[in-house]
Amino acid sequence: MSDPTGKYSITMPRDIAEAARARSGPSGLSAYVAAAVARQIERDNVDELIQVAEAEHGPITDEEVQALRDQLHQARRQQTQGGANAA
Repeated sequence: MSDPTGKYSITMPRDIAEAARARSGPSGLSAYVAAAVARQIERDNVDELIQVAEAEHGPITDEEVQALRDQLHQARRQQTQGGANAA
């Protein structure tokens, strides 16, 4: 990381801390926790975007979500088949 870092003291349940430490590998607990916090910030940002979009355009229906999931699955199948055909 090229960004400056700071040292922080946090409190979390011991079982979560130990599970994180066990999974953190050679990069260490600090890097593991930083990556987890970064992912949560991304999720929070997406949630905020969804709230703004829904306030402007109305809520997203289950049918719309399913249609987009279907499109995503179809695109993945096409990618997989395209990659297999290229080999």
